[in-house]
Amino acid sequence: MIGTIIAITAIGLIGLAGIRTVDQTERGVIETFGKYSRFAGAGLTWIIPIFQSLKTVNVTECMTNIEPQEIITKDNLNAQVDLVVYYKIRRDEDSVKSSLYEVNNVTLQLETLARTTARNVIGTLEFKEVNSERDKLNVRIQIILAKEAKSWGVDVLKVELKDIQPPKDVQDTMNKVIKAENEKIAAVNLATAKETEADGFRRAEIKRAEGEKQATILRAEGQKMSFKLINESFKGNAQLLKKLEVVENTMKNNSKIVLPEGKSLINVIGSLADLKKE
Repeated sequence: MIGTIIAITAIGLIGLAGIRTVDQTERGVIETFGKYSRFAGAGLTWIIPIFQSLKTVNVTECMTNIEPQEIITKDNLNAQVDLVVYYKIRRDEDSVKSSLYEVNNVTLQLETLARTTARNVIGTLEFKEVNSERDKLNVRIQIILAKEAKSWGVDVLKVELKDIQPPKDVQDTMNKVIKAENEKIAAVNLATAKETEADGFRRAEIKRAEGEKQATILRAEGQKMSFKLINESFKGNAQLLKKLEVVENTMKNNSKIVLPEGKSLINVIGSLADLKKE
């Protein structure tokens, strides 16, 4: 009886000792005497103590910062390059097994591969190209790393060249060139602004002159019309005065007066009346 109790207790202890937990961010493999036995997903799993062991890997996105290194560019400049690699181990069983059994240390291996790849790619370009085409370089390096790391169960998600530093004398020269370019752009912008301002003044003067010209023409036309009306008025009055002068002379000399008939007579009388009022 006691022996049975002891046996049950031992089995229970062994059972409890064999309980393992795999985090949601991990996947694992169970090995028996160092040999792969089965795959362990997230959650509780059980192993036989002493005989079996559990190995886990992180399957979330990871980042590794590659230490800065000096790379000789095509134009023989020693550029100091600093880059970052983003990667993750795929969650399926084969990929997890590959990350454990096909490579000794995924992170260390990836860092070494990234340094070598960056040196090979950047070494074929001049510094100006390296500095101005970072996005293209990021993609080129990422494609090469992804191809090499695929057999490790790893996806290389992104590569970023954080910093590219040329030698100090080259950097000083570049700063001077950039300063000169900025001054040139500023001078061009100032000249353009002055030209625009001058063009605005010129247009304003033209419009003002056109306005004065139009006003002068209108005044001249008004004066011309006024002179015409005055002239016509003087001409009509002169004719009427002449008629009155003839009548007056005739009456003084007791001459006969021949008056017009009908409407003409009325017009003469009306004109005489108007003159009298004046």
